[in-house]
Amino acid sequence: MAGVTAAATAQQSAVASPYYREVAGEGAVFAHCAQARLPLLLKGPTGCGKSRFVEAMAAAHGRPLVTVACNDDTSATDLLGRWLIRGGDTVWQPGPLTRAVRDGAVLYLDEIAEAREDVIVVIHPLSDHRRELYIDKTGETLHAPPEFMLVISFNPGYQRRLKELKHSTRQRFVALNFSYPAPAVEVEIVAVESGCDQRTARRLVDLARRIRPAEELALQETVSTRLLVNAAQLIARGLPPRRACLAAVVEPLTDDPEARAALADLVALAF
Repeated sequence: MAGVTAAATAQQSAVASPYYREVAGEGAVFAHCAQARLPLLLKGPTGCGKSRFVEAMAAAHGRPLVTVACNDDTSATDLLGRWLIRGGDTVWQPGPLTRAVRDGAVLYLDEIAEAREDVIVVIHPLSDHRRELYIDKTGETLHAPPEFMLVISFNPGYQRRLKELKHSTRQRFVALNFSYPAPAVEVEIVAVESGCDQRTARRLVDLARRIRPAEELALQETVSTRLLVNAAQLIARGLPPRRACLAAVVEPLTDDPEARAALADLVALAF
């Protein structure tokens, strides 16, 4: 399915829960939404832990997880399924949304605002009291079992909101706001995720705290916890810190020569 950039994945309860450092009781909100059969919206910048949170919660609750990374080409057909010709026969190939509803899985639609409008139309009946999915190509209506849970995410600041999630859609969901953790917590996350020492993790977090408020750099996205973990992993494996930061932090953030030079100066101050 061309419009889905990440294959649907399943995690069974036997798989160890991924590492996730809870910050503000978000695990309890997820648990209560699951019990009440309410859909959940995660808001927050790139690389702040939204996807990891869903992975950890699904594993902790023993639920299979189906994840779809949405993009400009993601359509309702990609999610629902399509008829295919195999060996002269026409067979129905269900999509990840259909499979998730049938299996009672946690369905995670990452960056939902990037998908085409028909995707929003399809999930509306799943996000209210009906909890049903209509498949127009087969004429079938699926009723979600109690175990099914719909989770979506979007980045409110992406590209200065060239794409927005409509309020009529947002109000169907319980919402959690994610941001970058407090410094001490972020140091812990970077160290645990990468295996680097606390001193290195602290310097990387200090670097991030210098970059994030620097509006004069005109970055589309600021440095995420994910980028810090990437840099820390390189450092832990022997790459010199400045070189690791240039490769894992500076270069992914910008192609602008002046911004790159300014970021390189901040790296030099940190290391």
